[in-house]
Amino acid sequence: MQKDKELHHLNTVKSGQWIRIVSVPQGVLKAQFVRLGIHEGEKVKCLDRLPGGTIVLQKHRQHIAVGSQLAKQIIISLCIDKGMHHD
Repeated sequence: MQKDKELHHLNTVKSGQWIRIVSVPQGVLKAQFVRLGIHEGEKVKCLDRLPGGTIVLQKHRQHIAVGSQLAKQIIISLCIDKGMHHD
């Protein structure tokens, strides 16, 4: 069973957590995420939290670094699903 109703900002995620992207601000940031293949509703893994607040996301074998200021603008929900695939 999957639970991912509570909303958070991306900058609060912990390393190793699977998340669902709920909302990305309109404009250039959203366009960049779409070009990287990350859409609202997409499940990704927080691979790492770097010093300074940068969040490293993993989608399949791709790693995407998101700066702390941008991470504060992205709304996510935590995915709690034991049957989730881990690419």
